[in-house]
Amino acid sequence: MEMRGSMTEDVAALAGGGNETVAGRLALAIHEHRIQPGTKLAEDELGEIFGVSRTLVRAALQQLAHERLVTLRRNRGAFVAQPSVREAREVFEARALLEPRTARSAAERATAADIARLQRHIDEEHAALDAGDPGRALRLSGQFHIEVAVIADQDTIRDFVAQLVARSSLIIALYWQRRTALCESHAHHALLRALADGDGARAEEMMKGHLLDLVSSLDLRNPAPPARSLREALDRI
Repeated sequence: MEMRGSMTEDVAALAGGGNETVAGRLALAIHEHRIQPGTKLAEDELGEIFGVSRTLVRAALQQLAHERLVTLRRNRGAFVAQPSVREAREVFEARALLEPRTARSAAERATAADIARLQRHIDEEHAALDAGDPGRALRLSGQFHIEVAVIADQDTIRDFVAQLVARSSLIIALYWQRRTALCESHAHHALLRALADGDGARAEEMMKGHLLDLVSSLDLRNPAPPARSLREALDRI
């Protein structure tokens, strides 16, 4: 395949955030389940799709590997990460330790502007569901959890939650068995009410219950196989 762009152009694009554009679009596709875990991310194909050189593609894949969304395999290339059953359990155990207490702290600090921002997240989530886009709804749902950590004003915890939410997206793509759970769940509404009331104890319990419900919607025995082609997935982003 003919390489696109010179080394000079690559350096300029990297300085201007070119790799972040590729990494961002790939991350979005992964978070919205348009690219399934286990999908091979061929550098040549990605370069052709995005119209950039392999140097930029490789930088983007390295960035996503650092974020644990991509696995780099020696002599085989890059693949969307596939968390094991053990990893899945560890991720949700970590979330169960961090997020309920974070929700309590958020309830103690939430302002009217914070509540309004969370309500917009919920509204956008429902709009995505109404539009038949569950992948986008799931991504927004994950962002809701990160916003709660932002409101709690605990930067270290926020960073951990963001990482865990990103890995949860992969886990849900692999092991989610009860896909109607997203439509049925009103957990974010209940949590929002507790935050708006400044009721830390209730917010903590709401978050505990919500995370338990998420785990109960997983089938940690039968991972889903890769689905849609890479080009088809990225053409929709």
